[in-house]
Amino acid sequence: MRPAEETTISPLLIRLCAATVLAGALSLATGGSALALSVLSPDQDERAPTRQSEEKQILQALDGTTLPPPGPAIDRPQTGAEDAPATTPDTKAAETPANNGDQSAEIIIDMSKLPQPVKHMREQLVEAAASGDIARLRPLISTGDKQTQVMNGESDDPIETLKSFSGDPDGQEILAIILDILSTGPARFDAGTPDEAYVWPYFTGKALGSLTPPERVDLLRIVTAGDLAGMEENGNYNFFRIGISPDGKWKFFSGGD
Repeated sequence: MRPAEETTISPLLIRLCAATVLAGALSLATGGSALALSVLSPDQDERAPTRQSEEKQILQALDGTTLPPPGPAIDRPQTGAEDAPATTPDTKAAETPANNGDQSAEIIIDMSKLPQPVKHMREQLVEAAASGDIARLRPLISTGDKQTQVMNGESDDPIETLKSFSGDPDGQEILAIILDILSTGPARFDAGTPDEAYVWPYFTGKALGSLTPPERVDLLRIVTAGDLAGMEENGNYNFFRIGISPDGKWKFFSGGD
């Protein structure tokens, strides 16, 4: 496309063209002399009115031609706002999966915000699990009325019960699971009631469909992708969990829904 300025003819150029044509006509009329208008002798000034009349006629004739007027050769019409396609934003709220977690649970990621007794018990569990000796958990198990609930009590000995759920005879797989679970934050359930507990991992207090990508990575450090797919189908976390009471007692170690 040629630039707009190349398609513009100024009035001055039109006048110069007209003057040239007029000069040619005058030259023929005076016996073939090709004198420019700028060098006409003073004695020819008497013909000035005639020249002006002829020039006016030439300009009138040019006015009816197809010479483009000053300005762009292509003048695209501006599209008004009323002609623009509708761009109404989609105001429909994104559908949120049903929250199958406990909506009253408080998710705690910053361990420094835990009550000191809870924080201390967590540290003791981590230390015992990291030792590789499952017997190191025994002193941390409560007895009596507030006895630690280990699974469904398949054995009278809680340590033997833990071993029975491990893939190895020494219970080290369970110790590894305890470390993985306690590496996340907890969810606080039943705050201010006798049943209050800080439960690891925090996925127990969230709908799996609401997890962010980083939270899903957290969960995949504990379970496999296949396990996660099954959990999402059921709508909630159903792997192992650990509960600690506000006074720092190991409340339970359980699995399932």
